[in-house]
Amino acid sequence: MSSKLIGVGVGPGDPELVTVKGVNALRAADVVVVPVMAAPGGEDGGERGRAEATVLHYVSEEKVVRVVFALNERSDRGRREAAWDAAGRRVAGLLGRHGTVAFATIGDPNVYSTFTYLAHTIGELVPGTVVETVPGITAMQDLAARSGAVLTEGTEPLTLVPVTAGAAVLKDALNGPGTVVAYKFGRQAAEVAEALRDSGRLDDAVWGSALGLEDESIRAAAELDGGPLPYLSTLIAPARRDGTRGGKL
Repeated sequence: MSSKLIGVGVGPGDPELVTVKGVNALRAADVVVVPVMAAPGGEDGGERGRAEATVLHYVSEEKVVRVVFALNERSDRGRREAAWDAAGRRVAGLLGRHGTVAFATIGDPNVYSTFTYLAHTIGELVPGTVVETVPGITAMQDLAARSGAVLTEGTEPLTLVPVTAGAAVLKDALNGPGTVVAYKFGRQAAEVAEALRDSGRLDDAVWGSALGLEDESIRAAAELDGGPLPYLSTLIAPARRDGTRGGKL
Protein backbone atom coordinates (compact mmCIF):
# COMPACT_ATOMS: atom_id res chain seq x y z
CA MET A 1 0.00 0.00 0.00
CA SER A 2 1.31 3.48 -0.87
CA SER A 3 2.42 5.75 1.91
CA LYS A 4 0.62 9.05 2.37
CA LEU A 5 1.89 12.57 3.01
CA ILE A 6 -0.71 15.07 4.20
CA GLY A 7 -0.08 18.79 4.41
CA VAL A 8 -2.26 20.15 7.21
CA GLY A 9 -2.92 23.87 7.52
CA VAL A 10 -3.02 24.77 11.21
CA GLY A 11 -3.95 28.43 10.83
CA PRO A 12 -2.04 31.56 11.82
CA GLY A 13 -1.33 30.61 15.45
CA ASP A 14 -4.54 30.54 17.45
CA PRO A 15 -5.10 26.81 18.22
CA GLU A 16 -8.86 27.36 18.15
CA LEU A 17 -8.63 28.14 14.43
CA VAL A 18 -7.47 24.67 13.41
CA THR A 19 -10.36 23.02 11.55
CA VAL A 20 -12.00 19.83 12.77
CA LYS A 21 -10.70 18.09 9.65
CA GLY A 22 -7.21 19.35 10.41
CA VAL A 23 -7.32 18.06 13.99
CA ASN A 24 -8.58 14.69 12.80
CA ALA A 25 -5.79 14.46 10.22
CA LEU A 26 -3.13 15.27 12.82
CA ARG A 27 -4.47 12.70 15.25
CA ALA A 28 -4.90 9.99 12.61
CA ALA A 29 -1.36 10.34 11.24
CA ASP A 30 1.38 8.05 12.51
CA VAL A 31 3.83 10.94 12.71
CA VAL A 32 3.39 14.73 12.60
CA VAL A 33 6.31 16.64 11.09
CA VAL A 34 6.82 20.28 12.03
CA PRO A 35 9.32 22.64 10.36
CA VAL A 36 12.03 24.38 12.35
CA MET A 37 14.79 26.75 11.32
CA ALA A 38 18.37 25.52 11.31
CA ALA A 39 20.23 26.48 14.44
CA PRO A 40 23.50 25.65 16.20
CA GLY A 41 23.40 22.69 18.54
CA GLY A 42 21.96 19.93 16.41
CA GLU A 43 19.64 19.07 13.56
CA ASP A 44 16.54 19.75 15.59
CA GLY A 45 17.87 22.88 17.26
CA GLY A 46 16.10 26.20 17.28
CA GLU A 47 13.07 27.68 18.94
CA ARG A 48 9.69 26.01 18.83
CA GLY A 49 7.87 27.30 15.76
CA ARG A 50 4.29 28.45 15.52
CA ALA A 51 3.15 25.29 13.73
CA GLU A 52 4.66 23.06 16.41
CA ALA A 53 3.13 25.09 19.24
CA THR A 54 -0.29 24.78 17.61
CA VAL A 55 0.04 21.05 16.92
CA LEU A 56 0.92 20.30 20.55
CA HIS A 57 -2.57 21.41 21.57
CA TYR A 58 -3.92 18.33 19.78
CA VAL A 59 -1.27 15.57 19.71
CA SER A 60 1.35 14.34 22.14
CA GLU A 61 4.93 15.57 21.94
CA GLU A 62 6.13 12.00 21.32
CA LYS A 63 4.29 11.95 18.00
CA VAL A 64 5.92 15.16 16.72
CA VAL A 65 9.12 15.10 14.66
CA ARG A 66 11.07 18.30 14.04
CA VAL A 67 12.59 18.66 10.58
CA VAL A 68 14.98 21.50 9.75
CA PHE A 69 14.20 23.81 6.84
CA ALA A 70 16.10 26.96 5.88
CA LEU A 71 12.88 28.91 6.28
CA ASN A 72 14.53 32.30 6.50
CA GLU A 73 17.17 31.76 3.81
CA ARG A 74 16.85 34.27 0.97
CA SER A 75 20.35 34.99 -0.27
CA ASP A 76 22.05 31.58 -0.45
CA ARG A 77 20.08 29.42 -2.88
CA GLY A 78 22.52 26.54 -2.50
CA ARG A 79 22.03 26.41 1.27
CA ARG A 80 18.27 26.61 0.83
CA GLU A 81 18.22 23.78 -1.74
CA ALA A 82 20.46 21.65 0.48
CA ALA A 83 18.06 22.16 3.39
CA TRP A 84 15.09 21.14 1.26
CA ASP A 85 16.93 18.03 0.09
CA ALA A 86 17.91 17.05 3.63
CA ALA A 87 14.36 17.62 4.88
CA GLY A 88 12.99 15.55 2.00
CA ARG A 89 15.31 12.66 2.82
CA ARG A 90 14.28 12.81 6.48
CA VAL A 91 10.59 12.71 5.63
CA ALA A 92 11.17 10.00 3.01
CA GLY A 93 12.68 7.90 5.78
CA LEU A 94 9.62 8.47 7.94
CA LEU A 95 7.34 7.47 5.07
CA GLY A 96 9.33 4.25 4.72
CA ARG A 97 8.51 3.34 8.33
CA HIS A 98 5.01 4.77 8.69
CA GLY A 99 1.86 4.62 6.62
CA THR A 100 0.78 8.24 7.03
CA VAL A 101 2.91 11.29 7.76
CA ALA A 102 1.29 14.67 8.37
CA PHE A 103 3.20 17.92 7.82
CA ALA A 104 1.85 20.82 9.85
CA THR A 105 2.18 24.25 8.27
CA ILE A 106 0.93 27.61 9.49
CA GLY A 107 -1.84 29.10 7.40
CA ASP A 108 -2.79 26.98 4.41
CA PRO A 109 -0.55 24.33 2.78
CA ASN A 110 -1.27 25.74 -0.69
CA VAL A 111 -0.52 29.39 0.12
CA TYR A 112 3.20 30.27 0.35
CA SER A 113 3.88 27.09 2.31
CA THR A 114 7.05 25.06 2.82
CA PHE A 115 4.87 22.01 2.18
CA THR A 116 4.92 22.75 -1.55
CA TYR A 117 8.69 22.23 -1.69
CA LEU A 118 8.52 19.14 0.50
CA ALA A 119 5.80 17.51 -1.61
CA HIS A 120 7.83 18.16 -4.77
CA THR A 121 10.91 16.54 -3.23
CA ILE A 122 8.99 13.53 -1.93
CA GLY A 123 7.48 12.99 -5.38
CA GLU A 124 11.02 12.45 -6.66
CA LEU A 125 12.36 10.46 -3.70
CA VAL A 126 9.36 8.23 -3.02
CA PRO A 127 7.37 7.80 -6.26
CA GLY A 128 3.83 6.63 -5.67
CA THR A 129 3.40 8.50 -2.41
CA VAL A 130 -0.15 9.83 -2.10
CA VAL A 131 -0.07 13.56 -1.38
CA GLU A 132 -3.08 15.32 0.10
CA THR A 133 -3.74 18.68 1.76
CA VAL A 134 -6.13 19.90 4.41
CA PRO A 135 -6.89 23.63 4.04
CA GLY A 136 -6.21 26.03 6.87
CA ILE A 137 -7.36 29.50 7.86
CA THR A 138 -4.99 32.17 6.59
CA ALA A 139 -3.51 35.16 8.39
CA MET A 140 -5.43 37.56 6.17
CA GLN A 141 -8.73 35.94 7.17
CA ASP A 142 -7.84 36.07 10.84
CA LEU A 143 -6.67 39.70 10.67
CA ALA A 144 -9.84 40.67 8.81
CA ALA A 145 -11.95 39.07 11.54
CA ARG A 146 -10.00 40.60 14.42
CA SER A 147 -9.77 44.10 12.92
CA GLY A 148 -13.17 44.33 11.21
CA ALA A 149 -11.58 44.90 7.80
CA VAL A 150 -13.75 43.62 4.92
CA LEU A 151 -11.60 41.78 2.39
CA THR A 152 -13.92 41.92 -0.62
CA GLU A 153 -17.32 43.20 -1.68
CA GLY A 154 -19.26 42.60 -4.87
CA THR A 155 -16.96 42.57 -7.89
CA GLU A 156 -13.79 43.74 -6.08
CA PRO A 157 -10.62 41.76 -6.78
CA LEU A 158 -8.30 40.61 -3.99
CA THR A 159 -4.53 40.74 -4.48
CA LEU A 160 -2.12 38.87 -2.19
CA VAL A 161 1.49 40.06 -2.35
CA PRO A 162 4.59 38.68 -0.58
CA VAL A 163 6.73 41.78 -0.06
CA THR A 164 9.79 39.55 -0.26
CA ALA A 165 9.17 39.82 -4.03
CA GLY A 166 10.08 43.51 -3.79
CA ALA A 167 8.38 46.77 -2.87
CA ALA A 168 7.66 47.50 -6.54
CA VAL A 169 5.26 44.55 -6.66
CA LEU A 170 3.34 45.96 -3.71
CA LYS A 171 3.24 49.46 -5.24
CA ASP A 172 1.76 48.09 -8.47
CA ALA A 173 -0.93 46.25 -6.51
CA LEU A 174 -1.81 49.30 -4.40
CA ASN A 175 -2.22 51.40 -7.51
CA GLY A 176 -4.73 48.90 -8.87
CA PRO A 177 -8.32 48.17 -7.82
CA GLY A 178 -9.59 46.10 -4.94
CA THR A 179 -8.13 45.05 -1.61
CA VAL A 180 -4.42 44.38 -1.27
CA VAL A 181 -2.99 42.01 1.33
CA ALA A 182 0.75 41.99 2.01
CA TYR A 183 2.63 39.15 3.70
CA LYS A 184 6.20 38.83 5.00
CA PHE A 185 7.02 42.52 5.05
CA GLY A 186 8.41 43.00 8.56
CA ARG A 187 11.92 43.86 7.41
CA GLN A 188 10.62 46.25 4.77
CA ALA A 189 8.09 48.08 6.93
CA ALA A 190 9.39 51.50 5.92
CA GLU A 191 9.00 50.74 2.20
CA VAL A 192 5.49 49.41 2.82
CA ALA A 193 4.47 52.56 4.71
CA GLU A 194 5.85 54.69 1.87
CA ALA A 195 3.93 52.69 -0.73
CA LEU A 196 0.71 53.12 1.25
CA ARG A 197 1.21 56.88 1.52
CA ASP A 198 2.09 57.28 -2.15
CA SER A 199 -1.03 55.37 -3.23
CA GLY A 200 -3.32 57.23 -0.83
CA ARG A 201 -4.24 54.02 0.98
CA LEU A 202 -2.56 54.52 4.34
CA ASP A 203 -5.53 55.69 6.41
CA ASP A 204 -7.72 52.62 5.90
CA ALA A 205 -4.95 50.00 6.11
CA VAL A 206 -4.47 47.73 9.12
CA TRP A 207 -1.46 45.72 10.27
CA GLY A 208 -1.21 42.67 12.51
CA SER A 209 1.21 40.08 13.84
CA ALA A 210 1.15 37.12 16.27
CA LEU A 211 -2.59 36.87 15.72
CA GLY A 212 -4.38 34.98 18.47
CA LEU A 213 -1.23 34.72 20.60
CA GLU A 214 -0.16 36.45 23.81
CA ASP A 215 1.96 39.01 21.98
CA GLU A 216 -0.70 39.79 19.38
CA SER A 217 -0.50 43.27 17.88
CA ILE A 218 -3.15 44.84 15.65
CA ARG A 219 -2.78 48.49 14.70
CA ALA A 220 -3.82 51.01 12.12
CA ALA A 221 -1.06 51.17 9.52
CA ALA A 222 -0.96 54.96 9.95
CA GLU A 223 0.37 54.45 13.49
CA LEU A 224 3.46 52.56 12.36
CA ASP A 225 6.70 54.50 12.51
CA GLY A 226 8.55 52.61 9.78
CA GLY A 227 10.65 50.59 12.23
CA PRO A 228 11.20 46.86 11.67
CA LEU A 229 8.28 44.55 12.41
CA PRO A 230 8.02 40.79 12.95
CA TYR A 231 8.78 38.88 9.75
CA LEU A 232 5.35 37.21 9.73
CA SER A 233 3.41 40.47 9.62
CA THR A 234 0.20 40.87 7.65
CA LEU A 235 -1.22 44.04 6.12
CA ILE A 236 -4.69 44.66 4.72
CA ALA A 237 -5.29 47.73 2.56
CA PRO A 238 -9.06 47.62 1.85
CA ALA A 239 -10.48 48.60 -1.51
CA ARG A 240 -11.56 52.18 -2.00
CA ARG A 241 -15.30 52.29 -1.21
CA ASP A 242 -17.92 55.02 -1.20
CA GLY A 243 -19.70 53.78 1.91
CA THR A 244 -22.93 52.72 0.21
CA ARG A 245 -24.36 49.26 0.75
CA GLY A 246 -23.66 46.99 -2.20
CA GLY A 247 -21.80 49.77 -4.01
CA LYS A 248 -19.54 47.31 -5.84
CA LEU A 249 -22.25 44.92 -7.04
